[in-house]
Amino acid sequence: MSDNLTGTVLDLIADTKRVPRENLGIDTTFEQLEIDSLDALNLVYAIEEHFNISVPDNVIRSIKSVRDLTEHLRQILATSGTTQNPAP
Repeated sequence: MSDNLTGTVLDLIADTKRVPRENLGIDTTFEQLEIDSLDALNLVYAIEEHFNISVPDNVIRSIKSVRDLTEHLRQILATSGTTQNPAP
């Protein structure tokens, strides 16, 4: 799965965790990235800002990998009518 949404999610994670983008892949888990609660909050904030959406708490708690995050975002974006482009 190599598309704009996946690339954007990987970029946001790399920025949030301050890790090289090339160290991340679609199957990278949050455990591997050592994402703690503060990192998760920062990542969710970055995603919500970037896509101009709100990610429900129950969704946030269920995300365990980049793939999970991307799939949930795809669903949220589809139902919200928001494009996959950054907010103006």
